[in-house]
Parts: sequence; C-alpha cells; structure tokens
Amino acid sequence: MTIALLDAASAGMDASRAALDVAARNVAAAEAAGPDADYERAVPIFHVVESGDEARVEFAGTRSERGTNVDILTEMIAVMNASRAYESDASIFDVGKRLAEKTIDLGRL
Repeated sequence: MTIALLDAASAGMDASRAALDVAARNVAAAEAAGPDADYERAVPIFHVVESGDEARVEFAGTRSERGTNVDILTEMIAVMNASRAYESDASIFDVGKRLAEKTIDLGRL
C-alpha cells in the first residue's frame, strides 16, 4: 500500500510539473511573438492509467487550442494551480515516506 501511495503521489507531481512546463512555454511564446501576433495556446492532456485496483495520472502531451491567443493572466492562474497541485502531491508523498519509515522501524523491534 505504501508503494502505491508513493507511486500515485509521484505521478501527480510529474503531471503537475508537466502542466507548469506547458504554461511557462505558453508565456514565453506569447512574449516572443509580441502583443499583436497570433499564438495558439498549448493545453496539457492527461490520461488516467488504471492497473488492477490502482490508478495514476500521466501527462500525454499537448494539443493546440485553436482560435485563442495566450492570455498571460490565464497562464499565471494555470501556474498557480499546477504549483498548488504539486505541493499537495508532495505532501502526500511525504506522508507515504513517513509511513514507510515507521513500518521499517516497527520491523526492527
């Protein structure tokens, strides 16, 4: 169970990092293109991968959102959401790590 918890939290951190990368690329491309240029916003795609009784989220790439330019405010909100999700998954990972350490300590007794 502890391994599954660590694995799920790790997958969540990977997905959050990928979402953060996409938002950062959108901001950089919009800044490079200039205020009057058209730039299609990239949107991260995630899939839920199930195996047995476990499920994990995986980054599956990006798609272009046609007809919309990058809005800096939207991207900053995406950055904040990805950062908060990463912090949440890191907290879950920490709980799993402490649980594993306690289990090892009990095995030593």
